[in-house]
Amino acid sequence: MTRSGPTTGARVTATYDLVVRSAAVLIDGAFRPAEVGVTGGRITAVVPTAPWSSAAADTPTGPTEPQALAGAAVVTLAADEVLIPGLVDTHVHINEPGRTHWEGFASATRAAAAGGVTTLLDMPLNSIPPTTTPAALAVKRAAAAGQVRVDVGFWGGAVPGNLGSLRALHDAGVFGFKAFLAPSGVDEFAPLDPGELERALAEIAGFGGLLLVHAEDPELLAVHANAGGRDYGRFVDSRPAEAETRAIERVIAGVRRTGARAHILHLSAASALPALRAARGEGLPLTVETCPHYLTLAAERVPAGATQFKCCPPIRDVANRDALWQGLLDGDIDLIVSDHSPSTAALKFERDGDFALAWGGIAGLQTGLAATWTEAARRGIGLERVVGWMSTAPARLAGLAAKGRLAPGADADLVAFAPDATFTVHADELLHKNAVSAFDGVTLRGVARRVFVRGVEVPGGSLARRAGTAGQASTALPTGRLLTR
Repeated sequence: MTRSGPTTGARVTATYDLVVRSAAVLIDGAFRPAEVGVTGGRITAVVPTAPWSSAAADTPTGPTEPQALAGAAVVTLAADEVLIPGLVDTHVHINEPGRTHWEGFASATRAAAAGGVTTLLDMPLNSIPPTTTPAALAVKRAAAAGQVRVDVGFWGGAVPGNLGSLRALHDAGVFGFKAFLAPSGVDEFAPLDPGELERALAEIAGFGGLLLVHAEDPELLAVHANAGGRDYGRFVDSRPAEAETRAIERVIAGVRRTGARAHILHLSAASALPALRAARGEGLPLTVETCPHYLTLAAERVPAGATQFKCCPPIRDVANRDALWQGLLDGDIDLIVSDHSPSTAALKFERDGDFALAWGGIAGLQTGLAATWTEAARRGIGLERVVGWMSTAPARLAGLAAKGRLAPGADADLVAFAPDATFTVHADELLHKNAVSAFDGVTLRGVARRVFVRGVEVPGGSLARRAGTAGQASTALPTGRLLTR
């Protein structure tokens, strides 16, 4: 087999491990006809071709156009499919070990692949132990080994008990550190008070690390606490936008004093955008994410007792949703990630739909791309922008230079995506472990039909097929690997 060096833009004849042909390949932010050659799990050629119709490309005598690259395996995408880089989801709670009945590596990574996600970073909670020491990281990696269908890396945690020793966890390979400023919901992952936040930022600045912050102000949450109940509006009242805005201002002040890099997690309150814009205008090293559920759902449409919609911070109103989209378009929000935070159905629906008592978290790993693209398309926003927010930008946040792009030297993480295909979400057919979804019954646009991780097709993954159902290759070998910073 001929091994070729990286090639872009020139028609060549070479033999690759895999060649993928499409009339629409996302190259440098635009779709164009091209062929992608893969060798050893990496993209080694991206060759633009003349316009052609994939529907007419295969004849009884074989492919007729294009013929730039030859491969041991050749995949020609259908006329309604485009080739995009696999998504990079940097905010996923897998929960194994310790709460594996909530979610595990096998189920989560199957769901990820089915939704077009080829790389994910696991949050340091809600597993037991949380990933707050090198020893706990080793436990987490051992639990994941041999199970993953996509590439998986790990965030560490910054909690009161490990401040002063974060460098060791950084050196062990975590991609950064997550901290809460308000209670996390689990006792083993305590929040940082204002003084501890300052200490964490200063410590992390000392070795060039990154602090991820769940920013809600605990004092304001205490002031606005209420008796809960089935009314969603009361739940939103208990976690007002001001709690996010005040906490974010505290992070900004700490970054200004210490020079640390910080990232604001799951922004739900658009009212925080002016302060973030001003801080970034100063040159402060701040990045911001939001999530599909904040961009596609709205408080006005959450029924009483529908605790599958509960997350913290909460889904807010339509005007706030519109402002978040504007923040993305203006560049004030950098990326979109799932914040996949599942639990058992019993925890999610207990106490007859009381929002104060139900577990808070949206299970959106498999549906995130389709939900976001459905809403983006409705707003006239191109798929290339969505992929930038959900693949390229998260890869940049994590420092994963080989992810999030279709270019020579990048990992061959490829998704054949049908942007106009539709499907209806049924929670009990999704591949994550528990049959709970805020998108249950919703018709979405966009299907990841084929997914390749480093040039190897992910087995058994297609949208709306649950482990153990017909067609699910649940015994196939994993295709993913464990990543370190």
